[in-house]
Amino acid sequence: MSKAFASQADMADKQITFQQLSAHCWAYTAEGDPNSGVIIGERFIMVSDATATPAMARDLIARIRAVSDKPIKYVLLTHYHAVRVLGASAYAAEGASEIIASQGTFELIVERGKEDMRSEMERFPRLFRNAESIPGLTWPTLVVDGKLTVDLGGVRVQVWSPGPGHTRGDTIAWVEEEKTLFSGDLVEYNAGVYTGDAQLEEWPATLQSLRALQAEALVPGRGEAMKGNSQVNAALDYTQRWVETLYRCAKEAAAAGMDLKAAMEHTRKAMDPVFGHVFIYEHCLPFDVSRAYDEARGIKNPRVWTAERDQEMWASLQS
Repeated sequence: MSKAFASQADMADKQITFQQLSAHCWAYTAEGDPNSGVIIGERFIMVSDATATPAMARDLIARIRAVSDKPIKYVLLTHYHAVRVLGASAYAAEGASEIIASQGTFELIVERGKEDMRSEMERFPRLFRNAESIPGLTWPTLVVDGKLTVDLGGVRVQVWSPGPGHTRGDTIAWVEEEKTLFSGDLVEYNAGVYTGDAQLEEWPATLQSLRALQAEALVPGRGEAMKGNSQVNAALDYTQRWVETLYRCAKEAAAAGMDLKAAMEHTRKAMDPVFGHVFIYEHCLPFDVSRAYDEARGIKNPRVWTAERDQEMWASLQS
């Protein structure tokens, strides 16, 4: 029997938590749905990951307004995926004047933003319930090529790309004085690690760069917020195990001359017992295996996912 495409069967609302992690840093999480981070200074606020729609962003804004009336001046795009960025327009009314992204993320929006928008809307119907509120693609107003330090008043936020992983443009926010890290989808915890647009070979080294920060709090891309260095390292370990297991299986499949369907079956033998129970596992795995199999065969730049390619791949691997 075919599995329901991507997350089309996942229509139940999730319990949202807005949790303070340190003096100025907050986590907006929802039982495995995409997370956002909030950094509240004495003058300005930064939001890390804008949510999927302006309607969803307004829920986050309401929670921010319960604790601060400062303008939300900065919105950070940790990467280009639609489910993270298409809510950005809602922040304009809250004072947002800068939408920050890395050079790599900007290039990916140019290259495949339109295709990704349609693809993700069809994958995540619950998250895009209010898609009519989206005015179009989200474009950065401030493109970072290197490191940027933003002073919010009483708290300084470092923004930079630690290396390729989830995408080639991944960007983090790091509040060094409070040892709090906003990783985007470079790090996940107890949820599917989507790697459909990843640079798998480099990702573990990027995770090591994040580990070297010795963070005491973490807002991962999905999963609960982590408090304490041991919990942060647990999330890093979880993500690294997923990435390394996936890529190892893909390399074994490619070396053995397996086709994609056989590579999926081979990967399941290693992944299902460890990760099969986590949120959006069945959604992520076929996209992940497709990308890992490509990379193992020398396709360094991920192929663009279109709505048509999504459905074709799903029919071949999840039926």
